[in-house]
Order: sequence, then structure tokens, then C-alpha cells
Amino acid sequence: MQVSEIDNVKIYNLSAGKSLPDWLSERKKRALLKKNVDLRRRIELIQEFDMPGVSTSIRMSKDGQYIMATGIYKPRIKCFDVNNLSLKFERCLDSEVVTFEILSEDFTKIVFLQCDRYVEFHVGHGRHYRLRVPHFGRDIAYHKPSCDLFVVGASNEVYRLNLEMGQFLAPFVTKANEINTCAVNEAHGLLILGTESGQVEAWDPRTKSRQGLLDCALHCSDIDNKCLPAITELKFNGALQMGVGTSSGHILLYDIRSSKPLLIKDHMNEIPIKNIEFHKQMNYVYSMDSLVLKIWDSNTGKQYTNIESSADFNDLCVIPNTGLCMMAVEDPKMQVYYIPSLGPAPKWCSFLDNLTEELESSAVQTVYDDYKFITKQELESLGLDHLLGTNLLRAYMHGYFVDARLYKRAKTIADPFAFDEYKKRKIREKIEQERPARLKVDDNLPKINRELASRLQNAEGRKSKQSINLLKDDRFKELFENPDFEVDKGADEYRLLNPVLSRLDKKSTKKVNADMETDKVEQHVEDDNDSDIDLYQTSEESSDDEKLWTKEIKKQHRIIRNKKQEDEEKEESSKERVYEFSSAPKLTNIRSITRVSKTSLGERLTREGFSTMATGAGGNREMKFTMRGKKNITDNHRKMKKHYEERKRIVRKTGFLTKKKLSRK
Repeated sequence: MQVSEIDNVKIYNLSAGKSLPDWLSERKKRALLKKNVDLRRRIELIQEFDMPGVSTSIRMSKDGQYIMATGIYKPRIKCFDVNNLSLKFERCLDSEVVTFEILSEDFTKIVFLQCDRYVEFHVGHGRHYRLRVPHFGRDIAYHKPSCDLFVVGASNEVYRLNLEMGQFLAPFVTKANEINTCAVNEAHGLLILGTESGQVEAWDPRTKSRQGLLDCALHCSDIDNKCLPAITELKFNGALQMGVGTSSGHILLYDIRSSKPLLIKDHMNEIPIKNIEFHKQMNYVYSMDSLVLKIWDSNTGKQYTNIESSADFNDLCVIPNTGLCMMAVEDPKMQVYYIPSLGPAPKWCSFLDNLTEELESSAVQTVYDDYKFITKQELESLGLDHLLGTNLLRAYMHGYFVDARLYKRAKTIADPFAFDEYKKRKIREKIEQERPARLKVDDNLPKINRELASRLQNAEGRKSKQSINLLKDDRFKELFENPDFEVDKGADEYRLLNPVLSRLDKKSTKKVNADMETDKVEQHVEDDNDSDIDLYQTSEESSDDEKLWTKEIKKQHRIIRNKKQEDEEKEESSKERVYEFSSAPKLTNIRSITRVSKTSLGERLTREGFSTMATGAGGNREMKFTMRGKKNITDNHRKMKKHYEERKRIVRKTGFLTKKKLSRK
């Protein structure tokens, strides 16, 4: 059982709780029930109150002793005996049931409208008769005084089947193209029809004529005239009040004596209304679409509470004069909700009043508590991938169900120090929680641009007042709140501006230090009266600061320039075409590789000394050759050559002289 409180109204979900997996056999389920105490203590209001796949509709007999529900797959009907809180019988059908009606006080006479145009009658022992209607049916209604069964559907005719004579009567011909729903008032027998065009037609079965036409689509707010909402649900409350549900999510309450609605309620979901019920004792209306069931006051339209489910709703059954309601949903398990503030529990489950008084349950819905769902990656990390294909793992969607005890053992083996780390982390968190109680540091700085805010707060004098006002000014509020205005320290502009900011910070620190030593300076003022010395000292200090500042700016410029050059070289290298070499080039400098792209392919081949190979037309002859280019004669080489020739002409030759001749001279 699960309890939730919505709009200060307690709602008990009797279908929530521990559930056993579907793949377990009956024998294993009984064994688990014997061993597990929590499973034995769970509240199962009615045994086997579920369907194999989806439940489509649910009704309660007029004597209040039996609950009947239809579902798939296979198409079937289940009858539950509320006195024994168990299943009475189950029957499978040939096709899916659109809707059904209980003709007798108990379960002995039932009529089903099926999706293949068949109308099937059942009695106590089983199927009694089966017939077919000309068009696909959408709803049925039984007129008890005349024993007529009305069938409406995808046509403008209302088929009448007289159950006393056992034959079709002349149908009612309407002005509508299609009829979605119908209802009969038990007090005076008026038949109302909800059409696809947003109109409600009223017919009298005694005179077999139309008595009135009500245009409900025009009273719905915020609708487009090109696409009028259709009527999807009709319900009488007594002899004079009528509820109308539309495909746009509106509920209109009418007095049948007036053409104007008494109240219009909007679900704000723009989803068709599937069911409307009335709580006669407290003047509340139950209105349900596929997402939510809303309970609201019929006089004011104020919402009392609402019920939401993880699965879509299909049908609603409210137990009269109680606070219990049941829903057929797009899920195997049918939902049962109990609201004590709307009424007591029924006589056949009066124990709910005693249980709900002391119930304390979490609002979290747990499914398969004894099993753990893990993905394939977690399975491999735990070292359990060798269990694939065995009974210990149950494949489900994108993972597997594994026994919780096996998962805990594998977790402790895979990570034996997890508990120690968890314990240390908890101790650290507790220590950090106690630290602010001992020592409180007032940090009023914002999370964005903290350095700028601290610099503005540390300013002094006349500027300090302006800086404090700057932090509080609404015009500059986003500068310290919006992350788009955060200073990017990696940007080129900031790197060039950073030396200036650091110089300002140094000046501010120097001022603070100078103020702290004012007393010492005042004592030595009388001794040092020479103001020129102070001037020279300050000028030398300022000049040194300016040199460091300019040096730092030049350094930043150089770094930015080199970075841009490297980026350009990378772009050029990425655009260079790739060609194959017979042997890799032996280059040690990376920058020389990027410069190769500026020369032509022939020059690159001649410079690197590669050989090429040409083959004949037949492919059996080969010729190898190497490419040699012309020597590149530079201007300097020409000048040196010319200088050597001129010197050779001017200088005298001394080769003919011998040692004897030199000695004589």
C-alpha cells in the first residue's frame, strides 16, 4: 500500500507494494510467500486482480456483489466475487471488447460490443448468442422499459435490437456523420447521443423522434472553428443534470431544460475525456482522461484532489456511496484507490478503515524489491558476465534482473573497500558540516568574477564608496550573476591587460603597507628634510616598474604572435596534399616540414633525392631514374667569383722564381 497527499487529501493506492516477477512459477511464488514476511503482509485487496497485458474496461454489478473487467491478450473477461475477494470465473473471447454492459442485477446477463462489429451475449454458463451490426460500433446503451439495446458507431444510424422479440427494429436516423457515445436516463428513459461534430441529440424511445439538439462545441473556450471538438463521454446525474465530455479536455455540466451550460471545467491537457462519474453525497464530479483523474466540486469547479498514474487510464468504476474507485489501465495490474475523505470503505473490505488510520508508507513505488536491475556494462564490471544464458539472470529490455543477494556479494568482492571509503566520506561530510558552526567566514563575494569584486571592495578613499555602490547597483547586477559576463583569463586581450592590472595591484599593496608604517615615517620626517632624495628614490622605483611592465607586455605580445604563427602553420599543413614516398624523409626540424608546402612537387623531390620509376605499357619493363635540378646560383656566389677573377689578373705570378735568385737579390 502506498499513501500520497495531494491538496491535503490522503490517497491510498492499494495496488502498490511488493510484486513477484511474472516468470516465476506458482510453486516458486508460494515458496517465496512462505519465506518472505513482507510479501505475506502486503495488502492484496482482490486476488488475481490483473490482466495478462492491458485492461480495457471495468464495471460493477447493480447488486454490488461482482466486479467485471475485460482485457487482452488473449481477449477475456474476468468476474470477481467481492464477498470472497477472489476470482469467480474467467472466459476468453474471440475478439477484443470495445465496451460491455451488465443487463441483469448480477453476472448472469452480459452483452459485449466487440471490435469486429459483433455483439455477443453471455449468460451464466457462457456465450448465448452472437450477431453482427452493419458498421463498427463505439458504444452501447440499454433501455430497460422497452428492452431495446442501442448500438452507435461509425454511421449516422442508431441500431435498435429488441431483446424481447429477438430482432432488429427500425434504426434512428440522425443528422450526424458519426456517433461516439450514448447514454440512457434511468428516471425518464431519455436517450442522448454524442456526435463527432460536437453536438448532443436527445431522442425519446417512446415517440421514436428527436426531442432536442444541443451544440456543446460553441461553449468550449479557446477552440478553432475549423476543427470543432467531438463529444467523447455522456453521463446523467439524476433526472435533470447531465455531464458532457469533449475531445478537447472540457467537461460541461447542463440542466437538460437549458441550452447554456451551468459550469465548464477544463483539464488543461487537450486530451479527450474518457469517463465522467458523479459523487451524489458530496456533489463531486470524477472526470478522467488518459493521464489524470480529477475530482472537483460540481457547483464551483474547484479542484478537490487528483490521481495520476504511471500508466494511461482506460476506464473508471466508482463504488457507490464509498471512497473506493477502480481503474482499468495500460498495465497488467488494475489500479485500486481509496480516499477516506470521500466516504467509508465498502462492507466487503471494511478492514481498510482500520488499516488506513495507522498506515505510514513511503511515496516511492518499489517493483521487484528482491531483484536488482543492472546493465551489461555493470555486469561486466562485477565479473558476472559468465552467467549470461543461465537462470540467475533474467533479460529485460536493455539489461538484466539479478537476485539482490547475489548482487551484494559480487559488489563486495569487486570493490571490497567501498564501505571504508563510504565511511570516510560520511565522516568528512560531518566534519565539514560542523566547521561552519565553529568558524564562520563572511564571504560576500559573488561566484562569478570574484577577483573583480574583491578588487572593488579593497579600493580605498573616495573610489571605495563608488566601488561598493557598483556591487549593489542593479545596472551591473548581471556582471556578477550571469556567467556570460565572466572574465576569460585565456583571452589575448586579458593577457595583454594583465600586466597593467598586476601593476595596479602592486601599487595598492604598496599603499596599504605605507599606511601601516605611517607612524615610523612621521618619526623620521624631521631627520630627513631633503625632499630631492625622496624624489629621486620614487623616480628610480617608478622607472624600474615601467621597465618590468614594458618587458612583460612585450613578452605577452611575443607569446601571442608565436601562437598565431603555429596555428597558421597547422592550417597550412592540414591542407597539404598527401603523397607516397619510397622512404621517409630524414628531417629533424618540425618547422622545415611545414615550409616544404610552399615549394612545388618537382623541387621537393629533387631536394630530397628520391628516385622515381616508370613502367611500360605492358607492365613488364621498368626504368629507374633520379631527378637532378639546376644549381641555384645566388648573387653572393656571383660576386665572389668575379672578385676572384679580378684578383687573379692583378696579382703577379711568382712561380718562376727559385731560391738562388731570391738569395742573390
